[in-house]
Amino acid sequence: MSTHASAAVISSSVNAARVEPYPDSKKPIGSIRFQPLPLSLSYCSKSGKVSSRICAMSKPNDAETLSSVDTTLSPRVKSLKPSKTMVITDLAATLVQSGVPVVRLAAGEPDFDTPKIVAEAGVNAIRDGFTRYSLNAGITELREAICRKLKGENGLSYTPDQILVSNGAKQSILQAVLAVCSPGDEVIIPAPYWVSYTEQARLADATPVIIPTKISDNFLLDPKVLESKLTEKSRLLILCSPSNPTGSVYPKSLLEEIARIIAKHPRLMVLSDEIYEHIIYAPATHTSFASLPNMYERTLTVNGFSKAFAMTGWRLGYLAGPKHIVAACSKLQGQVSSGASSISQKAGVAALGLGKAGGEIVAEMVKAYRERRDFLVESFREMEGVKISEPQGAFYLFIDFSAYYGSQAEGFGLINDSSSLALYFLDKFQVAMVPGDAFGDDSCIRISYATSLDVLRVAVDKIRKALEPLRATVSV
Repeated sequence: MSTHASAAVISSSVNAARVEPYPDSKKPIGSIRFQPLPLSLSYCSKSGKVSSRICAMSKPNDAETLSSVDTTLSPRVKSLKPSKTMVITDLAATLVQSGVPVVRLAAGEPDFDTPKIVAEAGVNAIRDGFTRYSLNAGITELREAICRKLKGENGLSYTPDQILVSNGAKQSILQAVLAVCSPGDEVIIPAPYWVSYTEQARLADATPVIIPTKISDNFLLDPKVLESKLTEKSRLLILCSPSNPTGSVYPKSLLEEIARIIAKHPRLMVLSDEIYEHIIYAPATHTSFASLPNMYERTLTVNGFSKAFAMTGWRLGYLAGPKHIVAACSKLQGQVSSGASSISQKAGVAALGLGKAGGEIVAEMVKAYRERRDFLVESFREMEGVKISEPQGAFYLFIDFSAYYGSQAEGFGLINDSSSLALYFLDKFQVAMVPGDAFGDDSCIRISYATSLDVLRVAVDKIRKALEPLRATVSV
């Protein structure tokens, strides 16, 4: 730190920082690095000429304010890791606000607006005075619509009392984990995995058991490896198809193999995260795990509206499963947040009314995602030392850049893992991506292509230029 003219820290909450722009907003930024501290990133400018700096808010004098107050945090919360996805996304947004032209490929958020007819349903709910608390489990109209969707699209028969509407699928997953896991239970999680699965297991005092997958297997779980990891403590297997962060889609035949193994273990349940269900590229098809033989009573299906319907800000997700487990999750929700926004739920009804798989509106979005995917796959396949698995769904590319580990970047230093490489891309070439270690695979970096082709072309050009000087220092 002493070699830098100025230094600052940004936490995982953007509210904990302020941006002080310098006069010349076109100068390059300094260096950014992860720290093993509660504050997750530090940004250190190298001279007074840099374009911006991120400064921590002033801290109160501990001796004056904390002399008689115990402000110790609970071990449960202290053990949680901050989401690198949110940290990188917040940092990139803060840099953009300060005048640094960052290409943002970190956030898993559609770049499309919520469909007009869906947004109008929300507006009409406000105008009609539908602005009070809803039923804790969700309005009956929406839960009935979800039941029709699950029957018509997934071949699953549920009644409204088997559906729990929540403030986003993330809440649905957490409540499911808390409802079925006891201290000491094991939660089986194939890697790469969505960043919150492991931390939500820890919140339940359960033990995450990570099963690595291979890029050569398209990041799909090997049933034999799964079987070798199961014990009497195994309580929950979490599957995500299409996958965040890899875009992999589990074929029905592979899911059937997994189901046969699960059937041998009476305590083992499955949480099937199907939030990207409709963002899938033919010939790949989606199979709901609960539709497989003998899996209905074992499966907790989570879905929502954020991804397919471009409704991230509406915060609306749902859980479908056995009645007593859904009731337990509802009890949790009643003490945590109560029901989801009544306005959002009316919009959700309209979204499910667009037609099968979201109708033409969602089909047009998926067409655009596929075009972007195809461009990126072709572009990265041409780059030396880069390995990819072509995604069959979602809007992510999980790229293996590990051939460049061990390289030296002038003015930056050693690149020896996904975090240092991601920060090199951000620091020197202003491209924000998420390091793979956040998803349990340090060999890769995740790119979100939920942005325009023009932006992706700029990003690819910057990444290509960023890799060129590294090739001279490693063998790729």
